[in-house]
Amino acid sequence: MLKFGTLGTANITPRALLAPCNDEPQAAVHCIAARDRDRAEGFARWHNIPVVHDNYLDVVNDPEIDAVYIPLPISHHHEWTMTALQAGKHVLCEKSLASNADEAAEMAAAAHNADRVLLDAFHYRYHPVFERAKAVVQSGALGTVQTIDATFHVPIPDPDNIRLIYATGGGVTMDIGCYPISWIRHLTGEEPDVVSATAEVGPEHVDTYLTADFRFPSGIQATISGDMRPQTELQAEFTVTGDDGTLHVDGPLAPQLGHEIQLEVGGERSVERLDRRPSYAYQLDAFLAAVTDGAPLATDGQDGERQMSVIDRCYEAAGLPRRGLDL
Repeated sequence: MLKFGTLGTANITPRALLAPCNDEPQAAVHCIAARDRDRAEGFARWHNIPVVHDNYLDVVNDPEIDAVYIPLPISHHHEWTMTALQAGKHVLCEKSLASNADEAAEMAAAAHNADRVLLDAFHYRYHPVFERAKAVVQSGALGTVQTIDATFHVPIPDPDNIRLIYATGGGVTMDIGCYPISWIRHLTGEEPDVVSATAEVGPEHVDTYLTADFRFPSGIQATISGDMRPQTELQAEFTVTGDDGTLHVDGPLAPQLGHEIQLEVGGERSVERLDRRPSYAYQLDAFLAAVTDGAPLATDGQDGERQMSVIDRCYEAAGLPRRGLDL
């Protein structure tokens, strides 16, 4: 039995951790803390979490737990990941893993030195829909891949949303645009050069829209966009075009909410719909396998460092500061 402690009462916690643990006999959530103890106690009662601690450090140091789940603001990921790893705990950390690549590198090194698992929670990566898409690209069925276009747009109408605060790691590329960046990296298995990036800024230094062009060592060109402007429409998809065919995936982020894999090769078109089991459940499977069997993770700390390096370079190309600076 792998026991988790969780920090805070973030809205994502029930979907990303509690529900998967409820369906997994080898995992459970043992304890929680929040800045407001009353809020933590109410959350614990509602979700049947046995123990409420006074503060985050008490969660990390609880001898009953093996792992810490960190859904805190991105600006807090480095501090609490490092604290948990130093306490000998495995870490499941929400994306983006850190404020910037320097922080991510320290976190990855700490996990390696402590011989603990650090998972950057890109849950989509463990679902059969993305595995199928990656297999198609890697198989050569599309011929020589030429371009990838990846889009994730989500309207954020609330002007007080944490995604709009630079100091807490805000910016569309940190929370929304990070997904298409991750998609193109994992579809190709390569790390890209950032050719150009253009951003629209809302609050100072905070991108509400960013599009970037990339070139991979193999010659593949890619374009991504992330958008959280209030007027945008929900969109999550990517298209891979080769000289022999095209792959389009609609709904790669959370296939359990609906998805479609469209493949056109040699004039023949097919449509696939796969497993509707939640991506978060597959992510928990991967985390458990890494902890218990030493299985490799597609989005471990080292991958998180590479991911953050791309994000940092997107900000640089767009004329914006990377996150985590004292501005």
